[in-house]
Amino acid sequence: MVNGYREAVVERIEEVRGKNMSNTVNEILETSPVMPVLVIDEVEDAVPLAKALVSGGLKVLEITLRTEAALDAIRAISQDVEGALIGAGTITTPAQLQQVRDAGCVFAISPGATPALLKAGKEIDIHYIPAISTASELMVGMEAGYTAFKFFPAESSGGVGALRSFAGPMPEVTFCPTGGIGPDNFCDYLSLSNVACVGGSWVVPSELVKKKDWEGIKALAAGVVQQAARIR
Repeated sequence: MVNGYREAVVERIEEVRGKNMSNTVNEILETSPVMPVLVIDEVEDAVPLAKALVSGGLKVLEITLRTEAALDAIRAISQDVEGALIGAGTITTPAQLQQVRDAGCVFAISPGATPALLKAGKEIDIHYIPAISTASELMVGMEAGYTAFKFFPAESSGGVGALRSFAGPMPEVTFCPTGGIGPDNFCDYLSLSNVACVGGSWVVPSELVKKKDWEGIKALAAGVVQQAARIR
């Protein structure tokens, strides 16, 4: 009975992941203006939190591998939250790419990039988004065949000005800037032609998660979507 249940869960996760993998990496990044960066400590919070964000209009979710609950949270959301496009963040090894793929992710993001990750990202059947902070790192990633990148840490790496500078010589590249982005400056980034979305945790305040105020988080997400719609 237990084995049968596990097999059913795995089958459901693979079904959803396979369906969502029909999206290109750019289509995923362009689905919502903000990608919430989630640090989930309690698995029980994963599904209601994800449902609140998706209901508010933020469907692309990055679950960081910073907690012991992360992989179980990814599995739970993959199985139970309709409409969510789930990715994993804080990927640092090829082995983690495989782990999050098996848990149900359709994309994975790293805080930087190594030759091993760039190679593994091309060999696995999920979308891998490496991070860069300089033009040289960007060129290495492009040489490896990537055209979508996380720009991290965005604010301390030149912010909007740096991304505007990248657009001239590398117009084919798309970015998801993350790091130091919040309610006061996220629209500045979204106004750039080479930015598909921004990543941030401000739409998921820890105090609201602790209170399990899912309606409050849904309202924050909806407000972000409304603000973004004014410039896009």
